Amino acid sequence: MQEELPVMLKETIVQQCQNWNNVFSENPDAFGEAPSQSAQKAVGLFKNEGVETVLELGGGAGRDTIYLAQNGFRVSVLDFCDSSVETITRKAQASGLSQSVSAMRHDVRNTIPFGDESFDACYSFGLYCGALLTTELEFLSDEIRRVLKPGELNVYSVRTTEDPRYGTGTHRGGDMYEVGPFIVHFFSKEKVEHLAKGFEIIDIDEFEEGDLPRRLFRVTLRKK
Repeated sequence: MQEELPVMLKETIVQQCQNWNNVFSENPDAFGEAPSQSAQKAVGLFKNEGVETVLELGGGAGRDTIYLAQNGFRVSVLDFCDSSVETITRKAQASGLSQSVSAMRHDVRNTIPFGDESFDACYSFGLYCGALLTTELEFLSDEIRRVLKPGELNVYSVRTTEDPRYGTGTHRGGDMYEVGPFIVHFFSKEKVEHLAKGFEIIDIDEFEEGDLPRRLFRVTLRKK
């Protein structure tokens, strides 16, 4: 893996959050209202596993959050941006799902605010490929493992190093590039495997979605 900058400046992190706040404030459905392919796959998998409680990281505008709740899961969602928390809460209320969705502002660089073995599954779409250093992702992976019950699943999706935008924009260290207003951390299979410490890799599925199109991995891990 390429060497990364040792520090992500606080001003950069704040600006990234502000950029996301701007996107979701102007258009809460900027990424569409339909659930992602990943969420649809995850729902089938979670149902087969008997999952009841899901921790979602980086809920954005809540398109996957609401879909998970509509399928009977109790979802605790964490997001760095106030606008996301407000949007998800509002959508849950409008959908009659307030009892199934709890949204909270949280920076995943810090300890996840739940106890050990609290959840049946963890889900995220795009969170890992935000402006997070590999050391911060290692910490996050350890935290996810801590809050998952034994033998339970972590499903996440990330942009790959085969994505058309990889290597474009401003290089921000390692496999991170600032493309437009956002820093994107692109993933190789080597990085996926590196971050799977303490988990069994069930699947690394490659797929395409959205404009360009974006090329992604959907990673399914089971806590050992």
